[in-house]
Amino acid sequence: MKTRISLLSAVISVALLAGCSEPQTTTKKEPATQSQQNAVALDGKIRTTAQQTLEAFNIPGLAVVAVKDGEVILAEGFGVRDIESQAPVTKNTLFGIASHTKAFTAAAIAHLVDQGKLDWDDKVTAYLPEFKLSDPELTHRLTIRDLLSHRSGLGLGAGDLMIWPNTDKSVDEIIAGIANVPIEHGFRAQFAYNNLMFLTAGEVVHRVTGVPYAEYIKQTFFEPLNMDESVVGFSNIPAANDNVAVGTIEKDGELHRFPLDYLEDFGGAGATAGSVDDMGHWLITQLQHGKSPSGEQVFSPESQHEMWQLITPIGVSDKAAEQGTFFQGYGLGWFVKDYHGVKQVYHSGGILGMLSLTTLIPEENFGITVVSNQQAFGGLTAITQEALEQVLNLPDQDWVAEQSENYRQFMQRKTDFKIPKPDTEEDATLAKQEYAGTYTDAWYGDIDIRMQGDELRLDFTHTPMLKGTLTHYNGDTFIVHWDEPLLEADAYVRFELNEDDAIKQATMEAVAPFTDFSFDFHNLTLVRQ
Repeated sequence: MKTRISLLSAVISVALLAGCSEPQTTTKKEPATQSQQNAVALDGKIRTTAQQTLEAFNIPGLAVVAVKDGEVILAEGFGVRDIESQAPVTKNTLFGIASHTKAFTAAAIAHLVDQGKLDWDDKVTAYLPEFKLSDPELTHRLTIRDLLSHRSGLGLGAGDLMIWPNTDKSVDEIIAGIANVPIEHGFRAQFAYNNLMFLTAGEVVHRVTGVPYAEYIKQTFFEPLNMDESVVGFSNIPAANDNVAVGTIEKDGELHRFPLDYLEDFGGAGATAGSVDDMGHWLITQLQHGKSPSGEQVFSPESQHEMWQLITPIGVSDKAAEQGTFFQGYGLGWFVKDYHGVKQVYHSGGILGMLSLTTLIPEENFGITVVSNQQAFGGLTAITQEALEQVLNLPDQDWVAEQSENYRQFMQRKTDFKIPKPDTEEDATLAKQEYAGTYTDAWYGDIDIRMQGDELRLDFTHTPMLKGTLTHYNGDTFIVHWDEPLLEADAYVRFELNEDDAIKQATMEAVAPFTDFSFDFHNLTLVRQ
């Protein structure tokens, strides 16, 4: 059951019935309160911006939910959920919210803290004795708080190739692989976004409760919050539900349909599919200090205070300071910063072909989630920022124009990108077929290189989407061009030879600067078997 339509929502709906004359009545009409008038204005601004965004950013479809003072003031879809079927987006359309899942993972831990079943500063090995980082000392120091705040010492996206694009690895295999992912930073020394730590946190939930992560989120949040469309794991979407968004990717000015299963492997790091109708309940719960719209306390105000504290600082640019932000960082499952004198709590999420952005302003009791089936993040930013202008009474700025220009410049840079020519051109040391073989990385596993006809083919054996053809670049360096060009993740493969001109190992590195950080090829050391 969904929350009943509030009086405020009814006022907004009536106000937006363009062209309809007011019925004659002898009943005296009560004047709208200032808060109702503000809500109508905010609703109108969000709708207008959403419609503008579809065209300005070449976005097929998006959905928005906004809440204010404990009420949903807007929950609506715009455009189409699938460029093939042209079916419309509605407030009930499921989108992959990706890394916003991290907020649910932190809340699940908070729920267990409230019950006295664990503590934020408990050691991870107390619940996962097999857990290891590549540094034994860090292994025994790492706490649950560290898992949730991106300060483990692992690098940006390190180890993501075990889960991105989807692999056949189990959670146990992924956690075992973490022991061999290289440490890049000092422990708790700096922020480095890492998905594997949140996947590990999801497994902590499983071990403590005996309930699989996806089911625990369903029981603890989705059911009491009446989020009856949302699921963790694409495979858990009921077969009868076809109101599901399909991702699209823009390349060279054209949109390409890109079906994907919403990060099934990401677990506690990013596997949730949700509708904006459901997300409205989640936003209200956050703004009510853990109390659901129906009045159930799903986590305590004290735990929420912990989640919204800045734990891991992130540097602030001069431009950010000019736009009202002087500090920012990561809490537990949320980014936090100041914005024009108020606290902003937020999180984004991204998968191939789909994005999400959630923003909360606790002092104004306001929250908004925007989801889209295209990768133009500036569109979500524009809708959010226009809403914040209204809520915070900020000077007018044309966010659609500014963000769309940034997006077009970025897309043009991608179109114009050319693989740089080597300084000197050298032939390969060996005959092409001699580079073939099985190569093993300690944390990913086997990568096969085989001759197919007169071509070298590279196969990430655990990742169905990572298959491609090797072409010679220079010397003993090749470039793998993936069969799926929309990955935009072609990579150098550099073979290292020993003194006898036998292949010892190979390393990889993304070719383009815009390749998603989750293609962490640079962390691989491929030893020839």
